[in-house]
Amino acid sequence: MPPRLGLGPVRALLIVNPNATSTTPAGRDLLAHALSSRVRLTVAHTTHRGHAAELAQQACVDGMGLIIVHGGDGTVNEVVNGLLGTPEPKSMSAVTVGPIPPIAVVPGGSANVFARSLGIAPDPVDATNQLIDLLARRQRRRIGLAHCDNRWFTFNAGLGWDAQVCEAVDMHRKNGRPATPAQYVRAAVRVFFRSKYAEPTLTVEVPDRDPVEGVHYAFVSNASPWTYLNKREVHTNPDTTYDTGLGVFAMRSTAILTTLRVARQLLTPGTRPKAKKLVRVDDVPCVRITASEPIGLQMDGDYIGLRKVVEFVSVPEALDVVAPARP
Repeated sequence: MPPRLGLGPVRALLIVNPNATSTTPAGRDLLAHALSSRVRLTVAHTTHRGHAAELAQQACVDGMGLIIVHGGDGTVNEVVNGLLGTPEPKSMSAVTVGPIPPIAVVPGGSANVFARSLGIAPDPVDATNQLIDLLARRQRRRIGLAHCDNRWFTFNAGLGWDAQVCEAVDMHRKNGRPATPAQYVRAAVRVFFRSKYAEPTLTVEVPDRDPVEGVHYAFVSNASPWTYLNKREVHTNPDTTYDTGLGVFAMRSTAILTTLRVARQLLTPGTRPKAKKLVRVDDVPCVRITASEPIGLQMDGDYIGLRKVVEFVSVPEALDVVAPARP
């Protein structure tokens, strides 16, 4: 039996990103009205980058019993970082001051990987009804997170190809155009062919294994799937979950046939990707990746910037979430 939220009406803060891809005024009103029947609700809309983190931090100080996020993965990431604060370098435990309220998510972005990986319905109306039911049953679970570069991430991070794709999509958003699965695919193809002939720059190190050199790009997962293309799940490390260590997926080739073969495996349910030039490791406590020259880093789908050395650390049982029981 999963842990239960405390008895009686809970003080809850609903953090809404009004600019998220799939949020609408009508949907936000429906969500707030429905939740008001279960919790003592306060609603706050984000107005700038980093605002969700500020709101979550203040909610923690104010003793809120629950934080509900209506937005995409970037908003969720901000809330988590606002609640947990800056992670301790190399620490495999969450260092917090005072009680941390659980979070619940109603998807409002373009991919919503975190919510969907927890078993939350992708449609905001369906997710609202699901959340009402979960709150009525006072159901939650505790999940592991990960951190790198002085920041927490929930489901994945990466150096190289995927970071460049996230950078391209971020620029697309800044130009006023919404992010869509098709936009991610187009960006992925453009970035791949633009960098196909570049020399590999990465070295990947995990405990108790020899370093792997000559890596073109590397993904580090805290959960599976790694992402979604509409309803299709993309699995780099199928055995990685919120209850295990990290999964590592590192490619030592950009040959077209090898890339296409691995891509097909990523999209095939039940398949564990494998190739001669693919290094894939599951359930590791930490990963260190170094680059011979600065390379892009992304976390939870947000482009962070160029880095030469990044250490990824798994932190078990770091956060309570309102979600269905473990699969």
